[in-house]
Amino acid sequence: MSLNRRTFMAAASAAVTALSAPMVLAQGRPRVVIVGGGAGGATAARYIAKDSDGAIDVTLIEPSRQYYTCFFSNLYLGGFREMNSLGHSYGGLAADYGINVVHDWATGVDREAKTVALAGGGAVPYDRLILSPGIDFIEGSVAGWDLSSQNAMPHAYKAGSQTELLKAQIMAMPEGGTFAMVAPPNPYRCPPGPYERVSMVAHLLKNTNPTAKILIVDPKEKFSKQALFEEGWAKHYDGMIERVGPDFGGDNVTVDANAMTVDIDGEVTKVDACNVIPAMKAGHIAEMAGITEGNWAPVNAADMSSKMDENIHVLGDACAQGDMPKSGFSANSQAKVCANAVRGALTGSTVFPARFANTCWSLIDTDDGVKVGATYEATDEKIAKVDGFISATGETSEVRAATYRESVGWYDGITSDMFG
Repeated sequence: MSLNRRTFMAAASAAVTALSAPMVLAQGRPRVVIVGGGAGGATAARYIAKDSDGAIDVTLIEPSRQYYTCFFSNLYLGGFREMNSLGHSYGGLAADYGINVVHDWATGVDREAKTVALAGGGAVPYDRLILSPGIDFIEGSVAGWDLSSQNAMPHAYKAGSQTELLKAQIMAMPEGGTFAMVAPPNPYRCPPGPYERVSMVAHLLKNTNPTAKILIVDPKEKFSKQALFEEGWAKHYDGMIERVGPDFGGDNVTVDANAMTVDIDGEVTKVDACNVIPAMKAGHIAEMAGITEGNWAPVNAADMSSKMDENIHVLGDACAQGDMPKSGFSANSQAKVCANAVRGALTGSTVFPARFANTCWSLIDTDDGVKVGATYEATDEKIAKVDGFISATGETSEVRAATYRESVGWYDGITSDMFG
């Protein structure tokens, strides 16, 4: 084979890689610590462990022993899924990929010492730290509501017991009662999520309590897939759903969990179940690490590294990433880019250009699924949208049923991608 400039450069690069990797490994296995075992963290842990073939020591810190996906949790409310179908164990990551899974809370990050403190005591050292803590709520964003109110007025935006509680409250509503949702302001986890939830609650009530009403109190002028949801609500749940936007006081709401009332711009409504989804921010550990700016953690799009610390990467809902929505699909996509970059930095393996994708499916009624999605690329400024698509209004029932089946296949695929 003759050597031209391109093949020479490739060969030279391989030679550098071959020389540099043992220099890193000679110091002992490099250590990656990941905080948060959701779509971002579990995926990153699995890909780094799998693709490094044992060359990197991977520790995953996650307090829960069973992970319940927030995506598809609305379908549990609608009766399309059982809660146990949304639960996933970390056993496979430990047994099949050699990941050290620590069930504890991360309580602090010492960026100078490169350690993560644990609630149970001790500290875990890292060479690279990946934070994927999801979201926390902004106290006071909904007047009258704080975490002490979450049993009376559940947020159900971290799946599990909160989701089960909300469904029990909906099922206990009196005949002809009122379900209220206080929707969050932008930006927040899963932009179509609150409106799919309304669809699933409506589906449940149509079958169990058909004279009940649903009230949406929304601070936003518009929302994701609005035309598709409104078309579906008119078709399946005509007269059941009322939305109050900011033009009618939807951005001026106070709730009273003891009285079970919602005050919209001075007008008080008694409700029977109330789902309060507050404004959101990055999971608290990102703030404690000192890598947030405002409510979120800004990142470099090429490798998801923090703009404040090159040894820390931030994935999923917690990061300020640019055009990508906060979703499980996005977190999974970002995790693969990050895993490739971290492995390359620690072992000298090939790093491929960053490419991102996202699709969000929503179920409106039985076999009536819609979707929106896009592809993205890394720029110096942000993750930038390249192109996108969205379901059309007026699609046939066959198309909508196929879209729903596609979403079920995606769920099986992404959870396998996360947990093996």
